[in-house]
Amino acid sequence: MTDDPMHDFQAQTLSFDDQSKRVWIAGQGPGVIVMPEMPGISPAVLHFARRVRDAGFRVYLPSLFGRDGARPDAESGMVELQRACISAEFRALGGGRSSPITAWLRALARRAHGECGGPGVGAVGMCFTGNFALSMMLEPALLAPVLCQPSLPFDNPQGLEISTAELQQVRDRLEREHLTVRAYRFAGDRHCRAERFAAYAQALGPRFEPTVLPDSAARRTGLDSFFGQVVGCPHSVLTAHLIDAEGEPTRAALDSVLSFLRGRLAGTPHQA
Repeated sequence: MTDDPMHDFQAQTLSFDDQSKRVWIAGQGPGVIVMPEMPGISPAVLHFARRVRDAGFRVYLPSLFGRDGARPDAESGMVELQRACISAEFRALGGGRSSPITAWLRALARRAHGECGGPGVGAVGMCFTGNFALSMMLEPALLAPVLCQPSLPFDNPQGLEISTAELQQVRDRLEREHLTVRAYRFAGDRHCRAERFAAYAQALGPRFEPTVLPDSAARRTGLDSFFGQVVGCPHSVLTAHLIDAEGEPTRAALDSVLSFLRGRLAGTPHQA
């Protein structure tokens, strides 16, 4: 797999609270924010984003780290991971508080809803950004949160990267509006372990809908060196370890995410 030129996405620089970031946008329909996994917007992340776009959504793909469109090799990926871990935008260690970047992402959700209309927007977080979709539920426009292998905080397998007060606000909103949170992981994932899903289940109750895939369902061949050498286990359900073929468990997970987004966001798209 080579670098992806991203010719079918339009880049915009969006600013919220005096912070500007590039956002790649494609498609028409209800808005869905696809947050990249570490180490950035890779060809595999773009494959998933296109699947969301082709399912009838307008995809907003913010550039949060890494070189957009690049293949994730081990050396540059480790540099990007280390940089993100010490960045003030993220809280890679400790837990108990949301990463500051989630405030910017909530503003992006409001922007997407204003542009796309409909009942609301969705958000899919992966790996380093997996937890972010839950914190984004503090924004009323966010209706369909998907947490794929949420890996932060790194130093506490059962830690949740959100404050107790914010978590209660999210739980109250889920109950009040009859919403749910979807989550996905591989059984043997060392970076998103069973303890974290158990903590989510305890915090959110039946509003948390987890799917755990067997390690045997993960793609094993043709992995970029970052996933083969640094990640080192089945991890990325919808991207690097996806087998996008009928009958595959990871394909079923992808289809269930698209179905979840359709169910929550179906409505009349905004007409300009």
